[in-house]
Amino acid sequence: MSLRSTLWSLALFASTLAAAGPPAAAPANGAGTTAEGSAQQVAELVLRSGVVATVDADFTIAEAVAVKGHEILAVGSDEQIAATVGPDTRVIDLDGRFVMPGFIEGHGHFTGLGRAKMILDLSKVRSWEQIVAMVERAARAAQPGEWIQGRGWHQEKWEHTPQPNVDGVPLHHGLSEVTPDNPVLLGHASGHAAFANALALQLAGIDENTPDPPGGTIVRDADGRPTGLLRETAQQLVAAVAARADAQRSETEREALFRRTVQLAGQEALRNGVTSFHDAGAPFSIIDRYRALAAEGALPVRLYVMVRRESNDTMEAKLDEYRIIPQGNDFLAVRSIKRQIDGALGSHGAWLLEPYADKPDSTGLVLEPVEEIERTAEIAVRHGFQVNTHAIGDRANREVLNLYERVWRHMGVDGHALRWRIEHAQHLHPDDIPRFGGLGVIASMQGIHCTSDAPWVFKRLGPERAASGAYMWRALIDSGAIVTNGTDVPVEQIDPIAGFYATVTRRTDSGEPFFPEQRMTRQEALRSYTINNAYAAFEEHLKGSIEPGKLADLVVLSQDLLSVPAERIRDTRVEMTIVGGQIRYERAPAATAQQGGSR
Repeated sequence: MSLRSTLWSLALFASTLAAAGPPAAAPANGAGTTAEGSAQQVAELVLRSGVVATVDADFTIAEAVAVKGHEILAVGSDEQIAATVGPDTRVIDLDGRFVMPGFIEGHGHFTGLGRAKMILDLSKVRSWEQIVAMVERAARAAQPGEWIQGRGWHQEKWEHTPQPNVDGVPLHHGLSEVTPDNPVLLGHASGHAAFANALALQLAGIDENTPDPPGGTIVRDADGRPTGLLRETAQQLVAAVAARADAQRSETEREALFRRTVQLAGQEALRNGVTSFHDAGAPFSIIDRYRALAAEGALPVRLYVMVRRESNDTMEAKLDEYRIIPQGNDFLAVRSIKRQIDGALGSHGAWLLEPYADKPDSTGLVLEPVEEIERTAEIAVRHGFQVNTHAIGDRANREVLNLYERVWRHMGVDGHALRWRIEHAQHLHPDDIPRFGGLGVIASMQGIHCTSDAPWVFKRLGPERAASGAYMWRALIDSGAIVTNGTDVPVEQIDPIAGFYATVTRRTDSGEPFFPEQRMTRQEALRSYTINNAYAAFEEHLKGSIEPGKLADLVVLSQDLLSVPAERIRDTRVEMTIVGGQIRYERAPAATAQQGGSR
């Protein structure tokens, strides 16, 4: 028996002798705290002999956690938590492993994650030729007329630029030659552009005479013919045709597909230690399906859903029906609206104050009119909804800050209490950085975007704008803003460990630092992925820290994120994911389980 196990057994023996007496006093640092009235309660699950980062107000480090039902019963030292162990308690010896609140994905696309598991994954390809080969193989296995879809390509990550090209993206002819009988639609990694083959363009009625839709661009060659690249809203011209094909399925088939999508997304989230997920946009029809799954207890992780793709008139009429505030162990919350003012930097869709350095004829695209978003904000105030607006470019961020201010002033409300957010907030003018903290606007950012985009940010913005406004985490935090974290999955992999590494090092995959003075500390990075995301969803009383009475949403990691050398952070593995006191993912039976603390 190890020394650690011997000490634990002695602690169990001592706690049994003292069972009728008062509990040990909590030390000054807050360890050993229990839920009110829980001194004599027995835990159902105990994690002990670990490094427990509580992420409470004092960032207390404890050794053990006791869980009863779906809540945390007690947190403290091994000796203190031994008092909660009964004959049927499951005790897991962590052997020094790291425990923290479950990661909260601060901005992602839940059904998009599940769907990405069912189409071609283009995120790791390094050339256009590889994409053509993948699609050709898929076409051989498909029926004539069957749609072939994929997502994840990014021209800036290819090893060489294809020839011929427009804006670094090839023409469709090579792809069309290998897919004469199948329409093809391949989404850009950002989700803000797509590439279509000739048949898909034909089915959508896109030719040299088709006008660009508002907020989008049909990219054309020198002769005015569509190249296949569709920026921003233009991709919906083809996506709508593909959606009509999907709509031909029966309701039973659609329901089965949705459940499979949720299952796949949940499995991937849990495997990566994610216990809650801010779903950045779902229409009422999808929320209805989420609600049905929640009633069955069939949601794999907790969802904070933003209403998306509904008209202002529809939201004015229906928002009250869809406002869902979680209580207890509920898995579904709906109290926010997602709007989108501009596109992405990679697709030249971000709305900038000055033209792109590599595309001087453009300052980006406005996807949704400012006036329309402003009306949404007024509706949100009337119905008690949060507003979360996608804004990437410096002009887009300024416009959103301005409209938030106008609405609050016009409607006589305190903006701080509303906790409105800007999603991404990637590129800011220096004058606007202190406005986030001053106004109480949450900067809902994604650390992994910084290091993933870094190799080509200079190309888009030039050195001066990159240095003064790109991914300004440190400046925002120092000015008093709340900064959150996430991955924007499926734009990036749902990998909080990679996001944590990016946030505390700002190093690219090649090891190059990208303005490292804007890094977060490790404690700040953990907060950004836990309690800050809980705050951004009005749920800090339920989750985001390991404290008695809060939800038992926990993740066990193989290494201590607070002390492991930076170069080893990315080697950290998710060992176990616990949601509501239930172990929903376990990497391997490495932990030793006991009943009642005995072998």
